[in-house]
Amino acid sequence: MNAFIFPGQGSQHTEMGKTLYEQSSDAQAIFKRADQILGFKLSEIMFEGSSDDLKQTKVTQPAIFTHSIALLSTLNTKPKGVAGHSLGEFSALVAAEYLSFEDGLALVHTRAKAMQNACETHPSTMAAILGLESSIIDQVCKATEGIVVLANDNCPGQIVISGEHNAIDTALETLKEKGAKRAIKLPVGGAFHSPLMQGAKQELQDHLERIEFKKGFCPIYQNIDGAASSDPAMIKQKLTAQLTGAVLWTLTVHSMIAQGFTEFYEIGPGKVLQGLIRKISRETTTGNSDDLQRK
Repeated sequence: MNAFIFPGQGSQHTEMGKTLYEQSSDAQAIFKRADQILGFKLSEIMFEGSSDDLKQTKVTQPAIFTHSIALLSTLNTKPKGVAGHSLGEFSALVAAEYLSFEDGLALVHTRAKAMQNACETHPSTMAAILGLESSIIDQVCKATEGIVVLANDNCPGQIVISGEHNAIDTALETLKEKGAKRAIKLPVGGAFHSPLMQGAKQELQDHLERIEFKKGFCPIYQNIDGAASSDPAMIKQKLTAQLTGAVLWTLTVHSMIAQGFTEFYEIGPGKVLQGLIRKISRETTTGNSDDLQRK
């Protein structure tokens, strides 16, 4: 079975979507609609902005979401299941028709602004840990004074932690002593997927309560527990929990493989998720929207 997977923050790049806009009238319509909904020229920032312009959370998240859905609009096939890495869950929900593009973008815009506000209220950061088991990292986080948690379990040997600056610094020293191959801070605006996002969680929840989800045509496998969801109320609950909880991408992919998924197509900028899936299981086939169009 085939699944569509959607990337999250960090996959952005300068001139993202520019060629797509020029080549596809369907994609062009998505970009123009996004500009109208947001009230600013997102497409202009995407096509002509600097990497610093694109790094702002309030720009990055709508940009990646819009690019993913613009790519999706060029495809003539539907997936049997969907998943997204963090932000990518919103793209996945549009792909499986639980959400309209308009409602999805409005939610992403709310989420992005709320997360950026939380970052400014609570100066904090994230760090990547390579070559150490997640159980060891989790133990170190729990034993460290201050707020620091396991935020992303991306694939075996690649974990991200999130929290207050001092707590991150302390945890990094301990993790190096425990044998981490690399333990480095990431150039991000704050502690995503940690308790420091509590304020953003409430804002997203309030907006979600005002949105009516439809019945999708396939399950979405969500990061917070890796399990398949198709009930709108449960999906909403997991979307809000994800803001302060960990992105369990390894578990999510294993859950999908256990359900019979063998082909994973990344719809959006970059190839990050394809690389992670190959590290999780070599028994899978990975590709992108170009590969789907060639089938």
